[in-house]
Amino acid sequence: MTVRRVLLTGVSQGLGEALAIGLIHAGHSVAGCARNVPDLTEISASPSALADAFKASDSSRLDSVDLTDDTAVEAWINDVLTHWGTPDLVINNAGIINRNSALWNVPLSEFEQVMAVNLTGVFSVIRHVLPAMIEAGEGVIANLSSGWGRSVAAEVAPYCASKWGIEGLTLALAEDLPPGLAAVPVNPGVINTAMLQSCFGPTASNAPTPSQWAKQAVPFFVGLNASDNGLSLSV
Repeated sequence: MTVRRVLLTGVSQGLGEALAIGLIHAGHSVAGCARNVPDLTEISASPSALADAFKASDSSRLDSVDLTDDTAVEAWINDVLTHWGTPDLVINNAGIINRNSALWNVPLSEFEQVMAVNLTGVFSVIRHVLPAMIEAGEGVIANLSSGWGRSVAAEVAPYCASKWGIEGLTLALAEDLPPGLAAVPVNPGVINTAMLQSCFGPTASNAPTPSQWAKQAVPFFVGLNASDNGLSLSV
């Protein structure tokens, strides 16, 4: 097995948490981050599957980072590159969704926050980590899209706009990359996360759990390579 060095955002819950646990258990090294400091404090102080996974991995690290703060992202990436190394795989997973509402009723601040996390935050990570990957001559950038990055639904227009943006940003990035690297937008599918529950309520429980999803997602992500550059993929 080829051991991957994976930089992963949004690890405190949902898909990011399940991916981090699954990657570490599979023997890979993870540099994970999340924005919510109380969550991270609780993770480090209390027994949990995520805490146990990171504690068991001498080659992994967990940091508190607000992806909407480009200065903080730059400092984090620089520290990761200096003390952990250049990632083979970057998974931009962190994301939020607007409260169900017709677009004209969405507050400007809420719209801007969705864009700041889901789109600008991804750009911020890429712009700071990619030069080192280019210098290394290899690596994959996988940006989490959505079914709503390729279709639309009522009451989630800001989220749809951010994920359609991820598709366009990633596919255009793929055109810029030198040989040996890849950029791919990835639709994770319909998973029973807090985000899905906010849209569909109790019916979200009909979807697979993040841990069930991760059993397929971990080998999928670590199997990505330069030949996948510019493909819109789905787990």
